Order: sequence, then C-alpha cells, then structure tokens
Amino acid sequence: MGEYYKLLELPQDASNEDIKKAYRKAAMRWHPDKNPETEQYAERKFKEITEAYEVLSDKSKRDLYDRYGKDGLTGAGE
Repeated sequence: MGEYYKLLELPQDASNEDIKKAYRKAAMRWHPDKNPETEQYAERKFKEITEAYEVLSDKSKRDLYDRYGKDGLTGAGE
C-alpha cells in the first residue's frame, strides 16, 4: 500500500493542504513540457501523480485506498 503517498512523498497522515502542495510540486517537476528529453517517461509519471492526487484529495476514495489499496478503488477488494 502507500504507493500514492510515496509518489507524492507524503506520510499517510498528510493533511489536504499537504497533499495539494505535494501534488503541485510533483506536477511541476514531472510535467512533460518541462522534460522534453524524457517526455514519454515524464508523461507517465505525471499521469501517476495526477491519479494519486485525485484519490488522496477525495476523502471517500482516500479512505478506501487506505483500507484496501488500489483494489478498493476498483471494487476488487470487496
């Protein structure tokens, strides 16, 4: 578990404000336009970071993720 937290370099008890700040920092770092020499890798990383932010910034999705990991988000954990 904790993959999304690791992507954003956050502890599991991070506040919503911490999540937002970490997302912005990571998004700026990995935006494909800022990484033309590794654009494909940066694009993949940017998508992963965006997915992590979408889950961790939504209370119900975050609760599911904390309990069941990614499987909980797809219903596979039930």
